[in-house]
Amino acid sequence: MNKSTSRRNFLGKAAAVIGAPTIIPASVLGQNAPSNRVNMGFIGLGNRGIGVMEAFLKNEAVQGVAVADVEDHHILARNEKTSRPYGRTPGKEAMEKHYTKATGKPWKGCDAYEDFREITQREDIDCVMVATPDHWHGIITMDAVQHGKDVYCEKPVTHKFAEGQAIYQEVAKRNCVFQVGSQQRSTKEFQQAVEIVRNGHLGKISRVEVGMSKGLNEPEGDATVKSPPSDLNYDLWCGPAEKLPYMEARNHWSWRWALTYGGGKLMDWIGHHNDIAHWGLDMDKSGPISVEARNWTFPETDVYDSPVDYDVLSKYEGDIEVAMGSNYSGGTKWIGENGWVHVTRGKLTASNPEWVADGFDAGEWKTMKNPGHQRDFINAVISRSDTIANAETAHRSITPGHLAYVSQELGTALKWDPKAEKIIGNDEAQKKLIDLPYRGDWKLGA
Repeated sequence: MNKSTSRRNFLGKAAAVIGAPTIIPASVLGQNAPSNRVNMGFIGLGNRGIGVMEAFLKNEAVQGVAVADVEDHHILARNEKTSRPYGRTPGKEAMEKHYTKATGKPWKGCDAYEDFREITQREDIDCVMVATPDHWHGIITMDAVQHGKDVYCEKPVTHKFAEGQAIYQEVAKRNCVFQVGSQQRSTKEFQQAVEIVRNGHLGKISRVEVGMSKGLNEPEGDATVKSPPSDLNYDLWCGPAEKLPYMEARNHWSWRWALTYGGGKLMDWIGHHNDIAHWGLDMDKSGPISVEARNWTFPETDVYDSPVDYDVLSKYEGDIEVAMGSNYSGGTKWIGENGWVHVTRGKLTASNPEWVADGFDAGEWKTMKNPGHQRDFINAVISRSDTIANAETAHRSITPGHLAYVSQELGTALKWDPKAEKIIGNDEAQKKLIDLPYRGDWKLGA
């Protein structure tokens, strides 16, 4: 057992004394005793990463100690006039500014690294945030877990199916705490929608529609091939993935539309809206019995290779079908024999207005209520309890997307065994699903 794990066990016992999972207040820990807090490192300091880091730093049970990013400094080219600075140095400065303001005196305690392993392998760090491009999620998370860390990872949990399966099994084996950044689970309207469905108000569910936006048909930003910026370690940025020629239109925010690094709009949003669909169907530890990609179209540009229009039809036990893609209203809509419920960010509607009225009690089954997605993770780190969006849930929610890409490539529907997590009767498809074509010496885990 390393020092990090031992310290977390101590904090867990302390939390139990004061009534877990309540966060230990600064008055108990001591404002000047950061060593008694949860030490946290932050990997990936782009647009999303810095924002999530700052949310964590507001929690007085967290002591930020380090950041890591392969780029020292950048702005979002697509928002050049309004973009704040991102990267290793701006991340370090943001943390130090936060603690300087919080303590009222200069604070210079943040270490900044280029290589994520400087954080995942530090014994004094208890947990890490992973907010890198998708192609890095699996390797970084596995390295962190195998070095005794708890992990908060942005969605989708992994770029490849086999990575997600390995991650949730390793997390369970090591009793680690894991939270995926599917923050809709911590939002009131999504919790209310799921409670309506799970308490049977719709009757038997026959269909769920999961709506996402279209993919990009032309480059987002400058598609000129050029030398990478001098303060970007582009070889390390590509890491286990193919090293495509550098261009702004495939870097920073826009990497997600190239399948080498991301999963297009489908995988960018499946961890949100299909995650909620699964929650309502009680499929957090299960999945479909068949998946078929239908009517996909692809961009005219060769900068991206993820679909522009896409439709995925998944069938589940109980004669339920989930239709997911760019042709449905954004969000998640369950359709049953007694009506429907539709939820998207900031809006909840239903065939029966009473179901979505303020104060409506949907029934006995309740979602796990929490004080916020990042705070839920820290509560669990301290109390050693489960999170609202754990590793297996995160993996199961995006599995239909992984299967859809294989279905599209082979031009056939796939039969799926959700218990064994294997494709039935198609060895070629199964091989493609579990393949991990890493570049160079990179591998998943020790």
